[in-house]
Amino acid sequence: MAKKIGIFYGSDTGHTEEAANLMKELLGDDLADVFDVRNVEDASVLLNYDLVLLGTSTWYLGELQGDMDAFKDKLEELDLTGRTIALFGLGDQVEYSDYYVDGMGHLYHLLLKKGVKFIGAWPTEGYDFNSNLALVEGDSSKFAGLALDEDNQPDMTPERVAIWLEQVKAEAGIA
Repeated sequence: MAKKIGIFYGSDTGHTEEAANLMKELLGDDLADVFDVRNVEDASVLLNYDLVLLGTSTWYLGELQGDMDAFKDKLEELDLTGRTIALFGLGDQVEYSDYYVDGMGHLYHLLLKKGVKFIGAWPTEGYDFNSNLALVEGDSSKFAGLALDEDNQPDMTPERVAIWLEQVKAEAGIA
């Protein structure tokens, strides 16, 4: 049976939603389903997927996007031990350099405690930021997942997403 990917995101401005939909488009309908966490009543739906892509933007001074913050509380109730998860986060590395993709960092640290298997770490090269919350523990050269900046580097998003998806599929053993 083919592996399935669930893409779950929280979005206010639409940028995270656009990134999630681009991922679904590149992966194809047979491989991926996409969910706005605002409409997910029961978080256990993500247990139906072999791989979960979890995306959020960062708001204010390093906070999770509102819908993802509420969804995070639902995630805390699930047994996610051994689940394969890849994160993606959006932020503004110029205006909010001290908090760049901290929303993704909050998810990373929560899920790290829950025993998930992370894949999809992304290099920090090509970014200019000060925050370290979303960096892989013990490796400051990598984000815990894909970092996107629609405010300052929107032209780089399609290529970054395509490369990251190939990396994630390879790490997950999905052809």
